Amino acid sequence: MVDGFEVGAVHFNPEGWGPPDATVTPTTTSTLPLNVPYDPFSRTEKIGRIADFTRMINPGSGQGGGGGRKRAASDSVFDFTADDSFPSAADNDSTFRLVDRKPPPRPKFGPKWRFDQQLPQRRDEEVEAKKREAEKERARRDRLYYLNRPNQNQQRREAAVFKNSVEIQPEWNMLDRIPFSTLTKLSFSVSEPEDIILCGGLEFYDKSFDRITPKAERRLERFKNRNFFKVTTTDDPVIRRLANEDKATVFATDNILATLMCATRSVYSWDIVVQRVGNKLFFDKRDGSQLDLLSVHKTSQEPLPEAKDDINSAYSLSVEAAYINQNFSQQVLFRDGNKVSFDEPNPFANEGEEVASVAYRYRRWKLDDDMYLVARCEVQSVVEVNKQRSFLTLNALNEFNPKYSGIDWRQKLETQRGAVLATELKNNANKLAKWTAQALLANADVMKLGYVSRVHPRDHFNHVILAVVGYEPRDFASQINLNTSNMWGIVKSIVDLFMKLNEGKYVLVKDPSKPQVRIYEIPADAFENDYVEEPLPEEEQAQPPEENAENTEANGVTNDVEDKEIGAQA
Repeated sequence: MVDGFEVGAVHFNPEGWGPPDATVTPTTTSTLPLNVPYDPFSRTEKIGRIADFTRMINPGSGQGGGGGRKRAASDSVFDFTADDSFPSAADNDSTFRLVDRKPPPRPKFGPKWRFDQQLPQRRDEEVEAKKREAEKERARRDRLYYLNRPNQNQQRREAAVFKNSVEIQPEWNMLDRIPFSTLTKLSFSVSEPEDIILCGGLEFYDKSFDRITPKAERRLERFKNRNFFKVTTTDDPVIRRLANEDKATVFATDNILATLMCATRSVYSWDIVVQRVGNKLFFDKRDGSQLDLLSVHKTSQEPLPEAKDDINSAYSLSVEAAYINQNFSQQVLFRDGNKVSFDEPNPFANEGEEVASVAYRYRRWKLDDDMYLVARCEVQSVVEVNKQRSFLTLNALNEFNPKYSGIDWRQKLETQRGAVLATELKNNANKLAKWTAQALLANADVMKLGYVSRVHPRDHFNHVILAVVGYEPRDFASQINLNTSNMWGIVKSIVDLFMKLNEGKYVLVKDPSKPQVRIYEIPADAFENDYVEEPLPEEEQAQPPEENAENTEANGVTNDVEDKEIGAQA
């Protein structure tokens, strides 16, 4: 304890809490002040003074808090301004003020408020007005463009898309609708197929075409003497023989199967004829079906002219693409007579007839314990790598006008080939997916894609080859997000659906306006009288019925695309 420090006397109150009522006089020796209240050192502190319970307001007084009335500010238990112990405290408290740093409240009304609030609104109105004017100007230019075009009364492409590929007859009975959302969820795995029969002959691929560049382009040649066959399933003599031998339950071609497998990527309407004969199922295409042609810019945002006489219409481009595809598949080969022949010759060619380089692989897949599928698959060429033969499929992409695709092949193929392919995948997703599916069905080792362009955008008869690129089908399928399990799931579900129906004839039609396919039950003689046959000349009428039928079967399906192209020239 510090010397000289004395503790004052602490009185005990036996009657309650606090000091006793009697005033106790401290010792004379005490130096502590009497009745001195506590005063904080800083007036900005939030603590406040200690309450003086002796200064509480009498509840019975007129100023008191009886009845819930407010007490006067000077009678607060924390107010020591009137205490004489600190004579300067009252003066200091009366002059002391805290600085208020809050901004003054803004008036809700007045000229300044109206100016600040309405100025951004006027700016937004000006922007919207400019947008409306720009939209009107664009619509005006579009109207002038379509009014000044030839065939101005033709409908636009958007309206022409909403057409069925086949005319729906009133007597047809619609059985079911299958939305694409259901098809995308299907999945089925098949085992490795087996080759039953190989027919035809293949020429070797010329590897010099892999070195073609836009600067070293090659002119696309025409092969009018070679015949190309697009025979449907039931007209195939090999498939008829396999059906009689009960080799399978379901029969189709690779083109029809690829159409089914890639149905969810299609935009245009298409149709497939399905015939249930006994316990067997045949998938066919109609005569003159769009399946024989190749769609161009099917998923493009740029509208194409709809008039058929326009060289850039959808129909004209399909004929041109098929013509380019056939000629390209024959030009990239060695035409020195060296061929790879298989067990049987081309089943659709007559003796001594020059046919295109093609091999038909009849392959069989197991769909169920007692259900097999046989499909005729095509490959166009063969190449030897390390003394091993590899099969190739040959297809060509065609450029008709750079303004429709948005990218010029002659400028971008060497430096930005990936961008060119990405653009084609955007504009022709269904066509590339079908080519990939056909290569997978035929078990081709390489699929070659050629880039063919017009010599001039307004010349649709002369073309040049700008580049040829090879891909492995499985790698390319992964690149374009083509799922093989989903492909076979679609085929398996459609086969199971038709196997539950009665014997008869049906047609599967892709809806032209909705992402779905429809199934119709049609009469047995449907599509047989679509074309009026002209009377045969006398020399042909004198032929034996068997020979005449055989020639009609073989020649009626050869090079139909070239006939359409010649008709377009005339």
